[in-house]
Amino acid sequence: MVCKSTDEDMFGPEIPEAPEMPRDVPAKRPEIKVSKRKYEIVWFNVATFTYAHLAALYGLYLGVTAAKWETIIFSVILYSMAMIGVTAGAHRLWSHKAFKAKLPLQIILMLFNSVAFQYTAYHWVREHRLHHKYSDTDADPINAHRGFFYAHVGWLLVRKHPDVKKAGPTIDMSDLDANPVVKFQKDYAIPFCGTICFLLPTLIPVYCWGESLNVAWHVAVFRYIANLNVMFLVNSAAHLWGYRPYDHTMLPAENLSVALASFGEGFHNYHHTFPWDYKAAEFGNNRLNFTTAFIDFFAKIGWAYDLKSVSDEMIEARKKRTGGGPNFPWMEHGEKITEHAKDR
Repeated sequence: MVCKSTDEDMFGPEIPEAPEMPRDVPAKRPEIKVSKRKYEIVWFNVATFTYAHLAALYGLYLGVTAAKWETIIFSVILYSMAMIGVTAGAHRLWSHKAFKAKLPLQIILMLFNSVAFQYTAYHWVREHRLHHKYSDTDADPINAHRGFFYAHVGWLLVRKHPDVKKAGPTIDMSDLDANPVVKFQKDYAIPFCGTICFLLPTLIPVYCWGESLNVAWHVAVFRYIANLNVMFLVNSAAHLWGYRPYDHTMLPAENLSVALASFGEGFHNYHHTFPWDYKAAEFGNNRLNFTTAFIDFFAKIGWAYDLKSVSDEMIEARKKRTGGGPNFPWMEHGEKITEHAKDR
């Protein structure tokens, strides 16, 4: 079942009315205004990220020159699981409540999310709800107005802005406080997620097909860092570069490269305009939204239900009012995902 939502999401009403833009001219990126701030570097985080990225580069080298083919396939599978755990789990299900999931699917998504180990789903959701409520302001922990590096990873290397600390407690997390699946992961975050993300992906290749410990560990770190940086690109690249066909007044943009790498999370202008839509995109025949295909599969077997979507009329009205020119040309004639999902 797909639920057609009103033009107002869980974070409040839409932005004030903006002037119309010519539909055949891409909108310029909104003017960047950055308030001055003093950065307090967290050196432990800097050291951790530096080691992890150096180890990942070595893991990439070993993956090309020394790893067994079983290790490569295993890593691709884990990458896909981790990506779905973030995109379908932490993002579309728990952050935006864009669909509902029965207990078995929630457990699957929690396990997949643990493979990603972007701390816990609970903490990920809290930061993401804050990001949407105060998008690209000082109260947004990611704030792309501070540039690519800050939005990509820099925000994790410094102390939070005072506005972020002030706004954080205003985020309602009561739904996840009452969720036993999310609570379990939160309560056992380090040992549980650490085991699923690093320990098992290192030991399984060693004991199951004779991979060396050195190769297994560094390839596991590379897979982890690859997952991490792809999701970071949603915060950085997809907030800075691309089309803005739905709302030209915001930074988030439709970024094809990010959409491809992140299983459909790069259609970011649409997502920030209609954050409750389970598809996080308008079009369905581009084959770039693997997360939506995952949710659709579980909707067919009844484990995902009450899928929220946006009517074509609402989309067109919003594009006419605040849209900033064309979308990807080959997507303008795309088949709507909602047509496939209308009976669920």
